[in-house]
This record gives sequence, C-alpha cells and structure tokens, in this order.
Amino acid sequence: MHRSPCDASGRRVKAMPIRRLPAHLVNRIAAGEVVERPASALKELVENAIDAGAGRIVIRLTEGGIDRIEVIDDGCGMTRDEMALALERHATSKLPDENIECVETLGFRGEALPSIASVARLTLESRVRGDEGWQRIVDNGDLVEEGPAALPPGTRVVVDGLFAKVPARRKFLRTPRSEYAAAADIVRRLAMARPDIGFTLEHNSRKTIAVQPGEDRSDRVAALTSRELADNSMAVEYDREGVRLEGVASLPTFNRGVADHQYLFVNGRPVKDRLLIGAVRGAYQDLLARDRHPVLALFLTVPSGEVDVNVHPAKTEVRFRNPGNIRGLIVGGLRHALDGAGFRSVQRPSAGALGNWRTEPVGAGATVPQRPNYSFPPASPGQASVWQQAETYMAAPRGRGEEGAPAEAPPADYPLGIARGQIDKTYIVAEAEDGLVIVDQHAAHERLVLERMNRALADGRVASQGLLAPDVVELDEAACDALEDRSAELAELGLEIERFGPEAILVRSVPALLGNGDVKGLVTDLADEIAAYDQALSLKEKLDHVAATMACHGSVRAGRMLSIAEMNALLREMETTPHSGQCNHGRPTWVKLGHGDIEKLFGRK
Repeated sequence: MHRSPCDASGRRVKAMPIRRLPAHLVNRIAAGEVVERPASALKELVENAIDAGAGRIVIRLTEGGIDRIEVIDDGCGMTRDEMALALERHATSKLPDENIECVETLGFRGEALPSIASVARLTLESRVRGDEGWQRIVDNGDLVEEGPAALPPGTRVVVDGLFAKVPARRKFLRTPRSEYAAAADIVRRLAMARPDIGFTLEHNSRKTIAVQPGEDRSDRVAALTSRELADNSMAVEYDREGVRLEGVASLPTFNRGVADHQYLFVNGRPVKDRLLIGAVRGAYQDLLARDRHPVLALFLTVPSGEVDVNVHPAKTEVRFRNPGNIRGLIVGGLRHALDGAGFRSVQRPSAGALGNWRTEPVGAGATVPQRPNYSFPPASPGQASVWQQAETYMAAPRGRGEEGAPAEAPPADYPLGIARGQIDKTYIVAEAEDGLVIVDQHAAHERLVLERMNRALADGRVASQGLLAPDVVELDEAACDALEDRSAELAELGLEIERFGPEAILVRSVPALLGNGDVKGLVTDLADEIAAYDQALSLKEKLDHVAATMACHGSVRAGRMLSIAEMNALLREMETTPHSGQCNHGRPTWVKLGHGDIEKLFGRK
C-alpha cells in the first residue's frame, strides 16, 4: 500500500507526482556515478586512450586536476560524426554486440564523456590518420563551439573547472595535493597494466611520472613503486585450472607499514579487491609481522565467463564465479615464489644504515688517537726494546680466538661465505666471495627452527621431548581454560600439557626441536596467542603464529658465544632452508656489504 511521505515533524504531506527528469539533470546524476573527483574523470579518459590503441599517453594536471585535466594520445582518433556520438549518452565503440558479459576493453559505458561534459567545460579534439582534425567544446552540458582543429593523429581531451558550476559537489573535493595523489595512483595502476604503452604525467608543469613503451613488466612495476624493488623481488608465475597468475612480489624483508603498494589486475584491468589483501596476508603470514606489508603487483588472466567486471559503475571491482579458487591460486602462487626465493633477503643494508658508519677525518687539524704516553727506562745492552717492554705494561685488546689455521678462501657455492668471527655475542661475521656478510644469529636460528617445525608438521607430528620433572606454569584462569581447550592441537606440535588446578598448567613435554628453552615464557606467550584467535577458527588455521612463538623460544639467543664450527653450520643450513633470509617477524636475518660498498667506506671509490 502506498503511503504519503512525512515531513520533519512527522506530519503527512502530499506526495509529488512521478515525472521524467530533464536531460541535463540525468547527465548530472550519471556524472555522480562516474565522476566522483578529478581522479575518476581522469581514469575514464586514460582508459579511452588505451582502448583507442595509443602507444603514448601524456597527462597534464593543474591543482590536482581540479582546475584542469588534459589527456593526449596517439591512438586511432575519431571522425567528426564519431565525436558527436561520443558526447551522447549510452553511445560506445567498445561493445560490438549485446553480450555485455564478454566486454574485453577497459570500459564500455557511453556516459563517461557526456557526464564529464555536464559538470565541466570539456574540449574534445581528434583526428584520424589521413583526415583533418575536428574540435567540439561543451560547457556544462551545452555545445558552445565546434570546428576544424590542428593536431597530429590521435585525440586530445581537456577538462576545465570540474564542478565549477556545481558548488555542492566542488566543496567536497579535497585539497589539490590529495586529489593529485588519487590521480597519480590511477595513472600508476594503468601504466603497470600496460607496459607496452608510454605514460607521462605532469602536475603543475612538473613531470612526476615518465615511463617508456615496451618495458619489461617487472621493470615497469619497479619504476612505478620503488627502484629498489628490482633487486629485492621475485617473479610470480603460476597456473591452475585455466587461470594464470603472473607478476612481481617483494621479498618479505622488503616491506611497508601500509598495504598501499599492492596492486591486482584482472584481464589487464586494475581492480581493488579485498580478496587480494586476504590472500597476500595468507601467503606471507609466517614471514612478516602483522603490521608489515609486502610490495607486489599481480596479474590474473581469467576466462571472461569466470569473472563479472560489471559490478561497479567505475569498474574498480570484479566478482569471481569461484572466489575460493582464485584466493587459493594467489596464495599458492606467492608461496611457490617465496619457496623458490630460498635464503634471499634484502641483500644490502639501507643507505641510512651505511651512512651511520663512522669515518674519522685524517688531515690538518684532525685528532688522531695516540699510543698511551708511558715513560720507560732506557734500554740496557741485552735488554728488550722499549715497545717489547711496553707489552708488559699495556693491556692487550680482549678478544676471542681459536687455534690458528690458514684462512681458507670462501667457495663460490657458499653464498653466505665462511664464518670469521662473532661480534657482541650476537652477530656472525662471514667472508663471502663477493663481500662481507653479517648474520643476526638469533633471527636466523629462529627461522631455521620454524622451518624444521613446519616440515615436521607436514610429516605428521612434531617429536616431543619429555621433561625429567614436569614444570608447573601459573596463569590466570581464562588463560588456563584457553590452553586446556587446545591441548590436543598443541600436542601435535610436541607440547603436552594438562590442567593443574584452576590457575596452573602442568607441562610434561616440549617440542624436541626447542631443546632446553624457557618453558614458562613459552606457555605464557602461547596463552596470549590463543586468546587473540577467533574461537570459531581451528588453531591449525593459525598454526603459523603458534609455531613461530615456539621457534622464538627455542632459537639461539643473542648473547650466546658460538664456535666457528657452529657458526658455519648455521650458515650452511641457512643456504639450504627456504625463507631463511628473514626472521619470523619479517626482518632480515643477514645483510651483505659488497666489495664496492667496503671500498666506498674507505674512500677508495
């Protein structure tokens, strides 16, 4: 039953009759769907240029695109009649038939250009090869000028004063800096999707992005994210059930504090999808701290019948027929690439870390440390020299050495080199064929223990080691309840516990891999981990966190002296263990100073 609307006070008012909206208002409503801000208008224009077969696209923005957007391409161009049609609603060259599900271009919506033209002054110039150029100018929905135009083959679109005559919309735009950031992100994503096309972006007459056509995909991604990614990434290639995954992903040690450098492309279309975030977190779950995120660009090729690209007006989202398979493909592809990366980590210390190396100036006015000013009696005939006598007075530097032996050259098949010593009972110093390697012994061993536990779990069960006398760990009642509920699953990890009163847990055995670790600290940390889980999930689904906690408690601690043999054994195991380049929290376990870096430190280069 139809009811009349009410006013603010709740009184019934007379309903307005249904009517058709005027064309200019229809265009503005359509503009609200497609043109939310300068970045969304820019996206439509650049996608049109790509679909027109452009080899180079130049974009110029003024004040983040609020004042002016200009897009120039060298594509196929449009004739005079096609330009008139392009400015009409629901006209397109991108849908050859009525099969809307099989659209292969970046878009097909015919209202993009007329919608933009309804809320700005739009200048459209185009020329096909072998013909003259033509120009049409539409000011907020009204055609104000058309005629011949001089330009090379291709299309030029200029948008001036977006929402200038729609103050209710313009006041909701953000600052020019924020609008530019959104526009640059659009260009970056489209440029990643098409490395065969050259892109140039200028903002307020300053060139900010410039990539050349024909680049390798990994080079294009690195150029648009971080130049360091090229040396700290791995290729991703994976196929499953007719779906192909390609791309580039950073090593876990090359990460960021936010997930703003994760890009997903489906059939060449940049999309933003929660599926990617969850899949990436699943793939890196035991390699990164929870607040760190990898840098990656993944390209999915999916049969058109398996994905719906029409679920969002701006086509920034897609819907997969079987999202579970796609998530599994992404996780599997990333894990396959991570396993292949082996012991790699970010192999060079950061520029900031290198800058912290102290080099004391030597020259005029420099203070050079002098030997202590000891006075010695004159040497008598047959007496030792002054400096030989000095050795009885001066304390020798304290150090730890082992029985001397000729230093062997590091073999080429030992990427992490041969151990030469230990610093601060924490860092192993090794000599490799191509430089100096420094290893964090605790972080490295923590990763090795975790990988051993994962292999043991894959084989069925982690071996346990019974304690001579069971340990009693006192916890609050809620923590004891949580541990008791998960005791069967913890037993699979080699940790056998049982309840010992309302506020205590009895530990009978621990994983054999952990040796004589801190049992109380281990159980306390595990209780915290389990309490943080959603109780609807099986502990096995969060096993990586539990295993990582155990590995941390069972690893070689910083502050423990290691023999040269122990150090070398650690290095050799790292070289053959997947993911050993980063600890369980995503930090590097080793860094390398190449010979060139060392020479720079001493001014030899």
